[in-house]
Amino acid sequence: MFQVRIHGRGGQGVVTAAELLSVAAFTEDKYAQAFPSFGSERMGAPVVSYCRMDDKEIRLREPISAPDALIIQDPTLLHSVDVFKGLNPQGYILINSRRTFEELGIAEYVARFPAHHVCCVGATELALRHVGRPLPNAALLGGFAAISGQIHFDSVEQAILEKFSGDVGAANAAAAREAFDIAKAMGAKGMTAC
Repeated sequence: MFQVRIHGRGGQGVVTAAELLSVAAFTEDKYAQAFPSFGSERMGAPVVSYCRMDDKEIRLREPISAPDALIIQDPTLLHSVDVFKGLNPQGYILINSRRTFEELGIAEYVARFPAHHVCCVGATELALRHVGRPLPNAALLGGFAAISGQIHFDSVEQAILEKFSGDVGAANAAAAREAFDIAKAMGAKGMTAC
């Protein structure tokens, strides 16, 4: 089983990201589940969502305390919430930021992970350019597909296009494709941040 925890703030599409990831897994004939965990339900409040993927039926129903991957949609959470709690030592970390891990103040921590397992992608900027709104969720799923290899980009794209119709779907898919290409190129060069 592969478990993903997504951290962000209300209004950033954290719940939708987990849903899209589970739909992408279904597309690949995997079992999947996605569910949120809300604290205070207001715009800007910290939100966590979860996605599990497996080749067999998933019977667990509790929040993910030991994730194999983290997607962090809002880097301001890095020092206010323990986003890294329970992360598998061989896990994946994808952060929505154009800043380096040094600039984010987490270089020492991420140095423990394989270099190609950690990545920063400026997904908000990609979303603004492609979609016209600062919603990094779809773009980050493209980056996740690139660094983790757990899901194919085509499945992510299909899930996005099923969820969002017309120009909105196409724009989100384009943002995801650009994030995928950025993350893939960085991994190939052994880089970890944009």
